[in-house]
Amino acid sequence: MSEHILLVEDDEAIALVMKTALEAESYAVDHCESIAGRDRLLSTSRYDAMLTDVMLEDGDGIESLGQVRAAHPDMPIIILSAQNTLDTAVRASDTGAFEYFPKPFDLDELVRAVRQAIDARDAVPRQDEASESGMPLVGRSQSMQGVYRMITRVLRNDLTVLILGESGTGKELVAEAIHQLGHRRTGPFVAVNTAAIPKDLIESELFGHERGAFTGAVARSFGKFEQANGGTLFLDEIGDMPIEAQTRLLRALQSGRIRRVGGSEEITIDVRIIAATNKDLAPMIAAGSFREDLYYRLNVVPIQLPPLRERVDDIEALARHFLVLAAEEGLPRRQLDPQAANLLTRQPWRGNVRELRNFVYRLAVLAREDVIDAATVSSMLGEKLASTPTVDSADFAAALAHWLREASPASGTLYHSALAAFEKPLFEHTLAQTAGNQLRAAQLLGINRNTLRKRLVELAIDPEQFIRPA
Repeated sequence: MSEHILLVEDDEAIALVMKTALEAESYAVDHCESIAGRDRLLSTSRYDAMLTDVMLEDGDGIESLGQVRAAHPDMPIIILSAQNTLDTAVRASDTGAFEYFPKPFDLDELVRAVRQAIDARDAVPRQDEASESGMPLVGRSQSMQGVYRMITRVLRNDLTVLILGESGTGKELVAEAIHQLGHRRTGPFVAVNTAAIPKDLIESELFGHERGAFTGAVARSFGKFEQANGGTLFLDEIGDMPIEAQTRLLRALQSGRIRRVGGSEEITIDVRIIAATNKDLAPMIAAGSFREDLYYRLNVVPIQLPPLRERVDDIEALARHFLVLAAEEGLPRRQLDPQAANLLTRQPWRGNVRELRNFVYRLAVLAREDVIDAATVSSMLGEKLASTPTVDSADFAAALAHWLREASPASGTLYHSALAAFEKPLFEHTLAQTAGNQLRAAQLLGINRNTLRKRLVELAIDPEQFIRPA
């Protein structure tokens, strides 16, 4: 007998595509477009899995899932959403959903998830509810969806997480999100920047020390491990930790016990470890400056944070969010007009989210009007303002004339030959401008992303060569 799937989706085109793909895998699929339709079908039929959108014609598809799960505890649920925020991802996770797919999604991956959900239906855990407010991360770009999904997968366990990303991408915010939304939220969150601690003090800072352990140790001191007991310890810039301290850290992670500097007593500790680095640890391991065994101990669940240049669509939302935060901290309440927001999205922000945040706070302090306009943003950017590249028509005509003289295309092929000759460098220039981000390149070119991908193959252009190293 075919396994029975309930599909709750109010977009007819998306529903048809999903239904066709699932039926091609021999599933029997019932489709409805509303919460009322869902409840009616669930009351009369048994389903092996349910796929549901969030925003339906008669309400929020997530809000009533608690009742659905209570009535059908063995039915795995897969949630689909165009509301691609961390809040939505966490809400999906909190329902006990087997998987969450932000739209647009990979259809083959969705079909595989349905099979995995049915195969694992007896193992789907019930999960506690978490607060929906105060999300520490902002952004709906496609590049952030993988981050959100990884976060939701580590909220109910204590697996060690290694957060990777350039400086200023928000690594500590991700660590805070995992702690605040996870099952250790009632315990302490202790952050330590290992790069900021002098080499001869780092062991004392992490593990504490006894009185008299060294000159100046006039009293017992509890280290970060003990301070974080029952909660989360965030080790930032782990790549800068001295090799000697790495050895003791590895021992603590392996045994779950620490010993204060100058002490003899072993102390059992209960902490969740989250580490972060902006460095490539592989060459450091090869050079002997970072322990390979510590790397594997930390790199249980890696989360790669995208730089801001790969999430351009989030810049406006981030800027507006920072203006709200600035007002909450006592700075003047400001707003951005559309032109000002557009100007911000065109900047390189090499310092990533941190640089954008600092600039927005400066705007909040120095702007003369409550509504910040493009002229104000431009004046404060000063030399940093990234000018929009322009093409001089005379220069282009000269380049074309030179090509015509040198290439001498055959009669009847001039138009297509010229297009072919200039299309490849145009695409390469755009990919260089966007650091290999194909979605952003397609937007700049004004073409569909699938069209871009097709032309890259036809023109033998490898987009990977334009990706800048972190």
